[in-house]
Amino acid sequence: MTVTKNIQKKLSENPTARWSAMVIVSFTMMCGYFITDVMAPLEFMLTKPIAEGGLGWTSSEYGFFSGAYGYINVFLLMLFFGGIILDKCGIRFTGLMSSTLMLAGALLKWYAFSHDFAGNTVMGYHPQVLLASLGFAIFGVGAEITGITVSKAIIKWFTGHEVALALGLQVAMARLGTAAALAFSLPIAQMMDNNISAPILLGAALLCIGLLAYIVYCVMDKKLDESIAESSATESDEKFQMKDLKYIFTNKGFWLITLLCLIFYAGVFPFLKFATKLMIYKYNVEPSVAGFIPALLPFGTILLTPLFGSIYDRIGKGATLMVTGSVLLTIVHTLFALPLLNTWWFAIFIMVILGITFSLVPSAMWPSVPKIIPMKQLGSAYAIIFYIQNIGLSLVPLLIGWVIENYSTIETGTGTTYDYAIPMTIFAIFGAVSILIAMLLKKEDAKKNYGLEKSNMQ
Repeated sequence: MTVTKNIQKKLSENPTARWSAMVIVSFTMMCGYFITDVMAPLEFMLTKPIAEGGLGWTSSEYGFFSGAYGYINVFLLMLFFGGIILDKCGIRFTGLMSSTLMLAGALLKWYAFSHDFAGNTVMGYHPQVLLASLGFAIFGVGAEITGITVSKAIIKWFTGHEVALALGLQVAMARLGTAAALAFSLPIAQMMDNNISAPILLGAALLCIGLLAYIVYCVMDKKLDESIAESSATESDEKFQMKDLKYIFTNKGFWLITLLCLIFYAGVFPFLKFATKLMIYKYNVEPSVAGFIPALLPFGTILLTPLFGSIYDRIGKGATLMVTGSVLLTIVHTLFALPLLNTWWFAIFIMVILGITFSLVPSAMWPSVPKIIPMKQLGSAYAIIFYIQNIGLSLVPLLIGWVIENYSTIETGTGTTYDYAIPMTIFAIFGAVSILIAMLLKKEDAKKNYGLEKSNMQ
């Protein structure tokens, strides 16, 4: 890897420079994660009848909206093309493009929730649902391409150094955005006279700051490139060609880590979309504070993901960390499904375990990809992983929303309540499948010697 060695001898050898670059790009991603999850605590306001002050959405409509994040990425292959753009056009161009898309989508989403649309339904959905979903879908394109760009940027600066720790800290900052959304979007909406659009507007303002921050990073990235000694070998190593995709598509280890990403994240992110309502109806938590319990998950990862990443850097055992996290995911969702201890403290206990789970797997999974795929193909590799992941992020909320509406909704004399046994069983099945995939990945690593169980520090 000529490129990597040259980079390590240049600007990225300066710890202050590389950690500053990590913080800047991670901040941009953190702002995006706030918008990603800003609506999760507001679900009960969306689905509450109009006569009671809500918007009157159905659970299926909310599921459609939640899944819209990945519709363009999945069905129009935009995320896949985004990876090729990243490898062809570079980190600076791709990051600025994707950050702008995030902001545009967030503003459209804010517009949808800040206006009362009258008229008939379209394709069975209210116009507000469709416009908000379109905004979320455009935002999703930008957010996912930004994600792969930030990952490649960090690997560019940290290969041979604290790469897992840096990626772990990036994930931690992203989770901080998620935690802020889960904890504060509902209080902000209530403080603004139950104005659902208020926290979205705040998120859009943060994205403006994030875009400006990425412009600062572009200056640093240009200086890094200028510090790399240009040679014919360097040019040859860096140049991406379409035929390079063959190596990715025929790599068994790559597909195992991709499937693990799909199944594992399908058991976490879609769950968060419905977790606040779960706290209200199963664990009898007051709606005004229900979002704080799911917020424990990202808050926990803020500390633990860098810790596990540091362990991976120094000791290794990446495949083992992924197996352990998958086992914990299965246990957590099984506990959520069982009809026992329906009290707030038990919900907090389970959520803390889920926080540990959500730290173990990502801290090992993302730094493992560059051990399997070369740098010049890394953008496309991450894009394919994120693309497959988006299939789960798009379809699982639809599935869970449909299951809740048709099998978990219970009408009583005092109103509507919900039984979450079936939805949580589905999430537990995702965990069980992820265990199998993680074990197969560990076996493949032992066979091909990718180095997943070895340390990252050189």
